[in-house]
Amino acid sequence: MQKQTQAIRIQTERSQHREHSVPLYLTSSFTFEDAEMGRSLFADEVEGNIYSRYSNPNVDEFIAKVCALEGAEQGLAFGSGMAAIFATFAGLLQSGDHVVASRALFGSAIQILGKIMPKWGITTTFVDGHDPDQWEAALQPNTKIFFCESPSNPGLELTDLTALSAIAQNHGVVLAVDNCFATPVVQNPIELGADLVMHSATKYMDGQGRVLGGVLVGRRELIEPIRFFARHTGPAMSPFNAWVLSKSLETLYVRMKDHCESALILAQKLEGHPALNAVHYPFLASHPQVELARQQMKWGGAILTIDVKGGFETVNELTQHLQIASISPNLGDTRTILTHPASTTHSKLSLADRAAVGITPGLVRIAVGLEAIEDLVEDFEQALAKVGVGVNA
Repeated sequence: MQKQTQAIRIQTERSQHREHSVPLYLTSSFTFEDAEMGRSLFADEVEGNIYSRYSNPNVDEFIAKVCALEGAEQGLAFGSGMAAIFATFAGLLQSGDHVVASRALFGSAIQILGKIMPKWGITTTFVDGHDPDQWEAALQPNTKIFFCESPSNPGLELTDLTALSAIAQNHGVVLAVDNCFATPVVQNPIELGADLVMHSATKYMDGQGRVLGGVLVGRRELIEPIRFFARHTGPAMSPFNAWVLSKSLETLYVRMKDHCESALILAQKLEGHPALNAVHYPFLASHPQVELARQQMKWGGAILTIDVKGGFETVNELTQHLQIASISPNLGDTRTILTHPASTTHSKLSLADRAAVGITPGLVRIAVGLEAIEDLVEDFEQALAKVGVGVNA
């Protein structure tokens, strides 16, 4: 069965009413037939629902669909994408362990690795994610995890996942990949050798900017210690959010196809514009990793970046002239969203750290929505025309 079909047809259970759409299980706990049933459930002798912090039919269905889409054995759902990332490190690492990570990461992921994990004696070496030699050179005897985003947020840097997984396997290191930008429709890191894959389900999995959520899937033996951490610390996904996200996965394929087709057209239309220093998109011929992108991605993704001449002041002017795109720190919505990373999502990084991953003062992340592409092109062209006159490089 094709993954597109599985995302639509996987269902956990129905009630006696035989609903076509799986109902909501808005309950905090579940009842036992007798004390012996409760004992056997808590002793893990039988499977079943106990408490919605542990499991819930809506959450189980969402996880099952993501596992099918990513080709994973097991998974866990969380209240947010950052909870999924933190739980991965907290569940697998001990004091004294070491992580190698791409420096091209979402700002909060950098803060977790650089400022929070060191409190428990866990250190991280940041490397250029696109260079396999740097990953291998950064290995230490206590290295336990490789962590990357591909494509990265916001610079759209790619990591060669096949090459990186070979290094990880040779040294007994877990490869964890944040696949949020690509989604399982565009890229499957497990097929390329990754051990764990996580997503901010808040983004394209929801696709309409309604709910928060995170999900982690991968090998069973790696999921179990993370499950122990999550069960006892409580970063659980709500049943309602799981129900929304599970329904959203049924349209993920068609949404991502449209998102990606529009993003490529917009990137092509804006490339070479006199108000811009550069346009970055994985499937543009000018992208330095376009060959790798075409090898490990089905499409180029739904996000492009533009580097606006004149820096923040010009970017601010651009946002005032746009008539369709929303200005927001989110992405993955039906509505096109524009974000200025240097002043928002990555503002806590130093100027040098931002420069190291290509976050210039004029860099703008555009998460292309589902509006008619003709309208989006016209909107960006008219807005750029108003800021482009007399703008210096």
